[in-house]
Amino acid sequence: MTVDENLLKSLIDFTESGSLEFVLHLKNNSYPLTHVQVTYSSIPVNEPTTRGGVYFSEKFAYKMKGIIKDLSVVPLLTKKMLGPNTEFGELKIKTTMDVDGNQKNLEIFTNLTNSVQTPDSIELSMIIVKLESV
Repeated sequence: MTVDENLLKSLIDFTESGSLEFVLHLKNNSYPLTHVQVTYSSIPVNEPTTRGGVYFSEKFAYKMKGIIKDLSVVPLLTKKMLGPNTEFGELKIKTTMDVDGNQKNLEIFTNLTNSVQTPDSIELSMIIVKLESV
């Protein structure tokens, strides 16, 4: 995983305050991501392992959850999640954050691990694999 630990800790702090806006970019479309949470927690594996032969998982990971209200994203997400296909791709999420008085544009790359659809939204559970300041 390519992550600046200090930048990620700042991201966690800002998501706890709810002060950031996030946008998922997928197939030339943008989808606002709300109720975003970023945490560092355990993964249900006993040792570091390759999951599904597609991506590597440590025992702990930075996780991200968020909700999209636009259900037109659903067909695009099924092509990104491990399980329904072999083309397990990363999701790109962008935000802007104030770090030490400077605005930083961030790109967060995630693997989609789970989604839960309701009649009016879809909740995404992801693992952060890369965080870049652009």
